[in-house]
Amino acid sequence: MAGTMENFPPLLNDAIIKAALGKKPHRIPIWIMRQAGRYLPEFQEVRKEHEFFEIVHDPVLACKVTLQPIQRYDLDAAIIFSDILVIPAALGMEVKMLPGTGPSFTSPLKSPADIEDLNWKLDVTEKMKGTLQAITLTRKKLEGKVPLLGFVGAPWTLMSYMIEGTGSRTLTKSKAWLYKYPEESKNLLDKLTGVVVLYLVEQVKAGAQMLQVFESHADLLSPDLFDRFCKGTLARILSETKRQLLACGISDIPMTIFAKGGHYALHEISKLGYDVVGVDWTVTPKVARSLTIPSTVLQGNLDPVALFGSKESIKLNVDDMIKGFGTNQYICNLGHGIYPETPTENVQTFIDAVRTFKIE
Repeated sequence: MAGTMENFPPLLNDAIIKAALGKKPHRIPIWIMRQAGRYLPEFQEVRKEHEFFEIVHDPVLACKVTLQPIQRYDLDAAIIFSDILVIPAALGMEVKMLPGTGPSFTSPLKSPADIEDLNWKLDVTEKMKGTLQAITLTRKKLEGKVPLLGFVGAPWTLMSYMIEGTGSRTLTKSKAWLYKYPEESKNLLDKLTGVVVLYLVEQVKAGAQMLQVFESHADLLSPDLFDRFCKGTLARILSETKRQLLACGISDIPMTIFAKGGHYALHEISKLGYDVVGVDWTVTPKVARSLTIPSTVLQGNLDPVALFGSKESIKLNVDDMIKGFGTNQYICNLGHGIYPETPTENVQTFIDAVRTFKIE
């Protein structure tokens, strides 16, 4: 990989990079979405002293909690501790992380007129400097043990949070925009796409070795809405990020798309050109393979709640999952982020069960 901005330690475990690029790794790579977070007692100790977004924006604290799961478990990747909502915050929207509620916007978007009030001329390197510095620091502190992943929220997911103002089971307000203001919605999504691309490029320049795009709210869209409002933005994120990185002399940065609940669009998603397609637990591994083009590297998809079961049930579920996906063109993960109440010893059981498989 040419063109990185720093002299980083050589990578000692490239299993996930090889798998993502369609090559044969030495073992099935495994990482866990939200692995740096609330299920870890060591993270809870940090959280007692610091507010959520304080940790996100403090390079030393973000680095510390990013490394916590790597110090505890034999994982094949670290993912920088951050949040998808740093983009709306950088655009000028106040976001707070409220106990028991989650993210909450002080003033959500009420009408398309509000779009132009946002700071679309933002300097990404300045607004995101805490996370970018955390990436560089963490990459050095990892000492090449595993690759470091960067990530963003996809435009539709960001848009829906910006309009709903918090998490929603129905996304009624934001989906109403798609029907009521289709052109204005496309304008907002287009603007968000531009910021997403700039942020992804800066993450790689800071030291990220792989990228994931989270389309976390695909599950509440119809295939038609996904096709009209998501597919194009996801395709543009991939093509423009790769193009801008290549202009900086940087190549071979794998990119993953994870559209939670988007099994209805898996075939179309697999044709976008991302190196890896993440799948959740609402589709079986065999069906996911049948829906995606043959060259697709898949990531997933154990139900996070399966980690609340007995050690025997975890092992059986892992066995069924990996036999369904096969050991090639595969990255092991949960089907979504790990839940806060997950027993840490069951995470170890999960990892141990994956380690019993050999690449065929």
